[in-house]
Amino acid sequence: MMTKIYPRTGDMHTVYLNVVVKDPSIEVGDYTIYNDFVSDPRLFERNNVLYHYPVHHERLVIGKFCSIACGTKFLFNCANHTLKSLSTYTFPLFYEEWGGEKAEVAMAWDNKGDIVIGNDVWIGYEAVIMAGVCIGDGAIIGTRAVVTKDVPPYTIVGGVPARPIKKRFNEDTIRKLT
Repeated sequence: MMTKIYPRTGDMHTVYLNVVVKDPSIEVGDYTIYNDFVSDPRLFERNNVLYHYPVHHERLVIGKFCSIACGTKFLFNCANHTLKSLSTYTFPLFYEEWGGEKAEVAMAWDNKGDIVIGNDVWIGYEAVIMAGVCIGDGAIIGTRAVVTKDVPPYTIVGGVPARPIKKRFNEDTIRKLT
């Protein structure tokens, strides 16, 4: 297990993410780095993993050798207010104060699932990855892209919402790599 926080001497903006993450529902592969020149990169869980409340038991899984740029956000299910109810308000959240059932709390949000990032993924500055998204190995997420759907391996995406721009390699090479 790695214990070194900073990969480069004198660079306090880049950390090995699996060394600083403590939440057991967040898994990070070896050598994945996070760079933050605005805030302390050791505060990744607090500043970048948002709406990650225990009610859904969801996970953030990030592979090995990924590069995650400053300001990248991972938005979990509690950011997705339910669309199935007459109101989008999170009424079940107040079960204690209003005498509701605790079992109904998870129904306040649409549960889209875990966020899973493959190996060797590069996520650009201030990109947003939404709940339930899987990003394949070798993909590149463009600066400020909002990823709402799965990204195939070795695909470059960008925009709001993120759309494929091009493949990094031809299909034969991608097949050999996956």
